Amino acid sequence: MKNQLNQMSLFNPASKKPTIKAEKQNLQPLAHRVRPQNFSSFIGQDHIWTEYPFLKANNLPSIIIWGPPGTGKTTLANLIAKNSNYELYHFNAVLGGVADLRKLISRAGDMENFHSTKSIIFIDEIHRFNKAQQDALLPYVEKGEFILIGATTENPQQSINRALLSRTQLVKLNSLTENDLIKIITNVAQEISLKLEQIAISMIAQFSGGDVRQAINTLEAISSKLDNSNTSEQVEIIKLFFQQKGRWYDKNGERHYDVISAFIKSMRANRPDDALLWLAIMLDGGEDPRFIARRLSIFAAEDIGNADPTATLLASATLTAVEKLGMPEARINLAQTTSYLASTVKSQASYHAINHALTYIEEHPTIEVPEHLKNGSDCQSTKSNLKVPNFYQPVDVGMEKKFKDRLEHLQQSDIKNH
Repeated sequence: MKNQLNQMSLFNPASKKPTIKAEKQNLQPLAHRVRPQNFSSFIGQDHIWTEYPFLKANNLPSIIIWGPPGTGKTTLANLIAKNSNYELYHFNAVLGGVADLRKLISRAGDMENFHSTKSIIFIDEIHRFNKAQQDALLPYVEKGEFILIGATTENPQQSINRALLSRTQLVKLNSLTENDLIKIITNVAQEISLKLEQIAISMIAQFSGGDVRQAINTLEAISSKLDNSNTSEQVEIIKLFFQQKGRWYDKNGERHYDVISAFIKSMRANRPDDALLWLAIMLDGGEDPRFIARRLSIFAAEDIGNADPTATLLASATLTAVEKLGMPEARINLAQTTSYLASTVKSQASYHAINHALTYIEEHPTIEVPEHLKNGSDCQSTKSNLKVPNFYQPVDVGMEKKFKDRLEHLQQSDIKNH
C-alpha cells in the first residue's frame, strides 16, 4: 500500500520514476513519515499552548519535555525548531557520549558565528546522562550558546540535576486520550488510502494505551491484512495482533508507579476485585513478583496492623513463597494475599505511632534510660515513670479493639493504684 499524497510530491515529473529521496523516504517508518508539520496538526496536547506559551515565542528558553512514550516529545521539538527557524541537531543520550556532544555543540557555535543562526540541540532520553554528563551542558546552557531541548520519560525532578533544572523550563506531555488517537489513526488511514472501519480504528486506539507511535506502528504492521477486509475480519486481525504483541506496561517508567499506586489504593478502599485487576496488569506486564510481594508486606503492616495481625504473617509467607516457588505458581499466593488484605479490617495506628515517636525523639534531647529499666537492674516493675505522649492509639476494629479495651483497663488500674 502506497502513500499517494507523498507519491505525487516525491516523483520526478520529467522521468515519472521515484527519485532517490523518494525511495529513502518510503523506507522510513510510517510514524516518521506522517509526523505533524505544524502546530495546528499536533493533536492531543492542547493544554501546552496555554500552560507553556513560550513554546511559540521568538525568545525560546531551554526546556525539558517529559511524558510517557509516544506522546509527541520528538515531534514537538521538531515543530518548535521549524516555528523558530532555528537549526535543529538531534542527539541520543544512549548512543553518544560527552565527546560526541561537544562536537555537536561546536557545530552549533559555528552556525551562529558564521551564519548568525541560532541552534537547538535536542537530546533524546536525557535522563540517561549521568551527573557528570549533565554538568557538561551547564556552561553552554547558562551562556545561551544554544537552546537545549531534552526529552525524557522519567520525572525530571528525579532524573535531572537540580542545576540543569534551574536553567530550563519543564513541559509535561500527557498520554493521548482514546479520542485523540482515533483522530490521528483516521487521518493516517486516509493519507495511506487504507479503508478502515470505525470499530477497527477504535480498537487500535484503545489497545495503544495513549501511545501514538504504537498506534501508527500497529497500523503499518497490519495494513496489508486490513486492506480489503470486511468489518469482522478487521476486528479479528487487530485482536490477534495485540494478543501476540502483548500489552504495554513500562515497568521502569511512570506507568509502573501509577499501577502500583492504584493497586495499593484499591486494597486500602476494600475493593478486592479492583486490586486483583491491577495485580493481573502488573503480572501480565512482567513486573517483578518480589516487588509486588514486598509492597504487600508493607501494606499489611502500614494499613492493617494490629486490627488483623494475620495479615502481616500472610504477607511475609507470600514473600517467602514468591522467592522459593517463582512464577507462574506464585501468582496464586499473590492473589490470595491481595484478596485477603483488600477484604480485611484496616488500621494505621501502628504506622502513625512510630511516626509520632520518631518526631518526638527528633524534637527532644537524648532521653536517658531510667535506672530500673537499665541492663543489669533487678527491678521487675511494670510501671513506667516516663512521661511519654500517647503514641499508639488503637482503633475500634478487629483485634485492635481488644488491645484498646485491655490498655484502657490497665490505665484505669494504674490510676486507682496511685
